[in-house]
Amino acid sequence: MGEEARETTPRTLNVDSVGVDELGVVPWPILLRRWIGQRVPIGRHWAVLIVVLSALFTVGFTITILVVSLGDIADEFHSSVSVIAWSITGPMLAFGVVGPAYGKAGDLWGHKRIFVYGLLGAGIFAALTAVAWDAPSMIAFRILSASAGAATGPATMAYINRLFPPDQRVRPLSYWSFVNAGAPVLGVVAGAPLVDAFGWRIIFAFQAPLCIIGVIVAVWLLPDTERKKDVHFDVAGSITLGAGASMMLAGVNQGPKWGWDSPYTIGLLVAATCSLVLFIRIEQRVSDPLLPLHWLKTRNVAFPVMSQTLANFAYMGGFLLAPQVLQEVLRYDHSKISFVVIARPLTFAIVAPLASLITIRVGERAMGMAGGLCVVASMLSFGFVGPGTGLMLMLFALGLSGAGIGMASPAMTSLVANAVSTNDLGVAGAMQQLMTQMGAVFGSVVMTTVQQGVGGGDPTPASYRAAFHVAAGVACVAVFTASRVRSTPRTN
Repeated sequence: MGEEARETTPRTLNVDSVGVDELGVVPWPILLRRWIGQRVPIGRHWAVLIVVLSALFTVGFTITILVVSLGDIADEFHSSVSVIAWSITGPMLAFGVVGPAYGKAGDLWGHKRIFVYGLLGAGIFAALTAVAWDAPSMIAFRILSASAGAATGPATMAYINRLFPPDQRVRPLSYWSFVNAGAPVLGVVAGAPLVDAFGWRIIFAFQAPLCIIGVIVAVWLLPDTERKKDVHFDVAGSITLGAGASMMLAGVNQGPKWGWDSPYTIGLLVAATCSLVLFIRIEQRVSDPLLPLHWLKTRNVAFPVMSQTLANFAYMGGFLLAPQVLQEVLRYDHSKISFVVIARPLTFAIVAPLASLITIRVGERAMGMAGGLCVVASMLSFGFVGPGTGLMLMLFALGLSGAGIGMASPAMTSLVANAVSTNDLGVAGAMQQLMTQMGAVFGSVVMTTVQQGVGGGDPTPASYRAAFHVAAGVACVAVFTASRVRSTPRTN
């Protein structure tokens, strides 16, 4: 009986109570436990991580997959590229804007429930996208699918932060960062060959059953999270923040097309400002705010989020301009461009897990600064690109961007998670998602505006150089804000 008990109870390991064997060697499960740093069933938390990250990838991958097919879709629906472009812009805005509301809802009612319903909604609207009958229906279904799927972001962050202790969160967060930032990038890279091979409708028809499978697995595997009692959902705060962020992002996104002096642009930006001011006043008065305003005065919340936002400004802005440089300056064809730009997500995927192990040793502050410096160096490297530039410089510049974000993003994300209470982990993750999305939109718009302004509308090397130099300056500020954080104390 005692022997059976010993064989059926070791799934939860406690290193403190287990010694080395007779040869003086620590058994591999104990080493694994020390590396993971969490007393939970071996393998269970990594299975949960795989499920939630797979769902996040399934949702994020299709957000940008139609970038290269806008013209063909516009012809099919007898519409224009500018209209069909909202099938990409709309989901990108929605994915970031609704995140805080999902994060708060998960903290209140359980992240498993929010995750499952969000993934189910994403699958239903993906199926409807596959049978869209005109441009407005396709755009509406894409926005609704992304809005529902956005629930996977904060829920994934909340699960990671509950499964891993503060000093060991960097490694799983490196995977989260890659999926959250890398899935849309891989969607751009893989979009052309996938659409050419299968057509754009088949992609969403395939996404729908993947989401349903994810729902089934999530219901079976994901544990329930604790829920707050006697707390009310901040409806007014959610509405004003969502409306303000949406109008701000839409105004900045459409400013170059409508004109910055257009009544539509000015009206959106003014309305956005008023809505965000109203949001702050609401948060000062409600008993259960959507976003606790004291976070703005918390060192390891305000500075990491700002650093991520500014780094993403350069990262995403540079990513959108890089294919244009390859096409307009270096005269690469589409197939070669797709091959070259994959260097960035590939470097991200390789560096992020390795950097997380180093972060545990050197601290988040050092890794955040190092990552920011890599982004700065990447933007400056892009500035040297000209008609006679070789392929290696472009690969080097793209790789530096991927490496920089792979180093900095998990470290900064970990700091924020460690600085807030467990009950606010979902909201904190969603806030980061929103701010990095805003950084991406601002970066793409500002860099494009600078390039067009300097070049007079022409794609000259000097115009691209000016845009990349602006991004380098912004990334320098990201390095400074990263230097202001305090690394998480770790026990040896």
